[in-house]
Amino acid sequence: MSKEPSIHQLRLYVTLSEELHFGRAAARAFITQPALSQQIRELEKRLGVRVVERLGRTISLTEAGHALLPEAQAAVAAVDRLRRVADAQMRQDSARLVVGTMGAEASMAHTRAVLGLLRERHPRMTVQLVNLGFGDHLAALAQQEADVVFLRPPVTDDIELHHLATEPRVACLPASHPLATLPRLTLAQLAGTPVVDMPEKVPRLWWDFWAVDPRPDGSRVQYGRVVTDMESLLHTVAAGEAMCFLPRAAREYFPRPGIRYVDVVDLIPSTSALAWMRHRRSEATIKAIRQAAQEATRPGSQ
Repeated sequence: MSKEPSIHQLRLYVTLSEELHFGRAAARAFITQPALSQQIRELEKRLGVRVVERLGRTISLTEAGHALLPEAQAAVAAVDRLRRVADAQMRQDSARLVVGTMGAEASMAHTRAVLGLLRERHPRMTVQLVNLGFGDHLAALAQQEADVVFLRPPVTDDIELHHLATEPRVACLPASHPLATLPRLTLAQLAGTPVVDMPEKVPRLWWDFWAVDPRPDGSRVQYGRVVTDMESLLHTVAAGEAMCFLPRAAREYFPRPGIRYVDVVDLIPSTSALAWMRHRRSEATIKAIRQAAQEATRPGSQ
């Protein structure tokens, strides 16, 4: 029998180290608790050291367990990266393109125009659409879980963009807010109103733009509840807990009870763009959708 631990065992060990509870770790791994215990015992046997101290269903890491954990995490991360790169290569070789979208971007006229041209020019290409949350849309590109993403900038420096459209932003306010009945607002009038916040994994430069932080007068924004997707954002606003700024198209795509959209006269507009990782720009499938985007946004093309 091989003395080397399997990547499956290492993945289970990492999960167990995060939960420090056999039941929760087994649930996360979609296996039974006895199966998890057996795999951990087999891992310890292959490593020749005990990595966990069992206290009923809860555990603590042994000294060896603490020492080995960073290596196990690195091994799991390396295999995950290998899988993502292999999947990306498979998509390229098989002319399969994974296209990420967020919010209502999949329904926008410019998105439909680009994808329509892509299918017309490359009828044998398989295009898979995936909807991404706020914390996923940039990470999906970096981790090669999506080849391109239709999104709203700004983005990090390792991502390239093709501009598709520009539109104003509006304030998304609770209907109960004192300013929600006004026809238009200024940023100064919204000072002190909490803005929904994003998870830590979301690049701050992106949410600073959308939260308008800092404001033109240099003041910092007060943040409210953290949200992860459009539905949780809209629910938080409707509950009166915070506000946010959204593209004007939200009026059409996201009408909700308890929410009012109000124009903001001094708010910088937003842009829509097609995004891809800079180092992947020459891959055949990405090049194909880049060319479709360029043709779709050429003056007189629509």
